[in-house]
Amino acid sequence: QVQLVESGGGLVQAGGSLRLSCAASGRTFSSRTMAWFRQVPGKERDIVAAISGNGGMIYYAEAVKGRFTISRDNAKNTVNLQMNSLKLEDTAVYYCGAHSGRGAWYSRSRNDYDYWGQGTQVTVSS
Repeated sequence: QVQLVESGGGLVQAGGSLRLSCAASGRTFSSRTMAWFRQVPGKERDIVAAISGNGGMIYYAEAVKGRFTISRDNAKNTVNLQMNSLKLEDTAVYYCGAHSGRGAWYSRSRNDYDYWGQGTQVTVSS
């Protein structure tokens, strides 16, 4: 029903920048909150940022406020994550998720996201 494909990950020096992109299929894209999550080995998949269907409401995890920016282009069915001032602790696999479309515009819980991309690795080195 909904297919998500992330791109843009890679190896970057601390202090550098990367832009992640998520390309979505599905004609209900504009009605769904989209979010970026990240996961490291041995830990839960945690939310990084979320953006409502029309782009009017945005959430950022405390750890990335002021450094990351989420955006979307509904005409192109894409959602992006601009990551600046990267730190070693940002190293993770980053996933794009599509919300169920039910209830409140935003959820921190991965259980409320119905579709996921394959993930893209971000590695920050010193």
